[in-house]
Amino acid sequence: MLRLTTLLFGVALLLTGSGLLGTLLAVRGAQAGFDDRTLGLVMSGYFAGFFFGTFIGPPMIGRIGHIRAFAFFAALAAIAVLLHPVWVNAWAWGLLRLITGAALVGLYTTIESWLNAEPNAQTRAKVFSVYMMVNLSALALGQVLLGWGGMAMATLFSLTAILICASVMPVSATPLLQPEVPPLTRFSLRRLYALAPAATVGAALSGLAMGGFWGLSPVYAGRIGLDTQGVALFMLSAIAGGALLQVPIGRISNGRDRRAALAATALVAALVALAMLLPAVQADHRLLFGLFFLFGGLSFSLYPFAVAHMLDYLPREHLLSGCSSLLLVNGVGSAIGPALAGGAMQRFGAQALPVYFAVMLLALTCYLGARLRFPRHRIFATPFRPMLRTTPSALELIPETEPAPAHSPSTHHKEPH
Repeated sequence: MLRLTTLLFGVALLLTGSGLLGTLLAVRGAQAGFDDRTLGLVMSGYFAGFFFGTFIGPPMIGRIGHIRAFAFFAALAAIAVLLHPVWVNAWAWGLLRLITGAALVGLYTTIESWLNAEPNAQTRAKVFSVYMMVNLSALALGQVLLGWGGMAMATLFSLTAILICASVMPVSATPLLQPEVPPLTRFSLRRLYALAPAATVGAALSGLAMGGFWGLSPVYAGRIGLDTQGVALFMLSAIAGGALLQVPIGRISNGRDRRAALAATALVAALVALAMLLPAVQADHRLLFGLFFLFGGLSFSLYPFAVAHMLDYLPREHLLSGCSSLLLVNGVGSAIGPALAGGAMQRFGAQALPVYFAVMLLALTCYLGARLRFPRHRIFATPFRPMLRTTPSALELIPETEPAPAHSPSTHHKEPH
């Protein structure tokens, strides 16, 4: 673990900058007069770039090597960040978000494939847990920086670029050998749905909800009267909830039908979103922050629930392909979510965002309720693991996705229907 410290420190710097940038753009875009529909489309650009980057990044890393690829993608991301305050235009920001998303997925893939070089499966499991903790902590720190010291917007863009550039130093100083980037295989959507329908729909609808969350929550916070520091605390509340509540929420599902746990979590999250509309909550921002803390814990658990449900049923030799496909479904949902949420806010006002969350989550609850009529018996006992959606390489750190030996009974197990 100690020899991976430089990589994890680089990730911390990178994610702090990324967390700061997402909220900063929403605040600065609102100040520039962008309407909610426009901001939603701009924010969708990041997730679209992230999606395309999963196809572009790995071949480049394999061709030029990890360190040079990391430096290339970091430079590209830093340039895109610095162009935002220079070129305050919705079309330009959409393009820059697309570039930033593609660059960041290249950076994450570089780091995660390096972390996967650890030969011991149990050590990789610990690395995965630490990596996800670093992700959440760094995203939270980014929100703190937004509201710290009253820095000017241009200064915050510069600080973001500095953090991204600084992440190159510990990564380039690592003594670890550069691993090969394995080829990425995916199931077709039809096959993924046939194997794990609840996980597929759960990943899609949680992506639609969380895409709207990451893209429009800072805009919502500003529209209801919070200043820059208030917006930062608002986002920090949800991220803290996601960091602290995922484990206790996830443990409830271990040993049970995860579809029921996923449905219950989605239902409670939808009710929490609707509670944000109450006049008493709107009048007291402390109550609103508390609800957003709870909403973060519940909603951040949805995608990990979907992954864990799929891991319960797929044979080990199919897990990496299944996880990659599930991540793709979630990513497409995340790219569409901000555009839908922004359009709703443009038409119906800021309060449409909690309603949008509730609609997506209630749709998931209803679907899972219908699926519960068809009992399924868990094939593999897979523990719930807290996680954020990053790249397929991160899922290779989970011991359950390690290819089974040729003599393992799981390789001959019938695929579930």
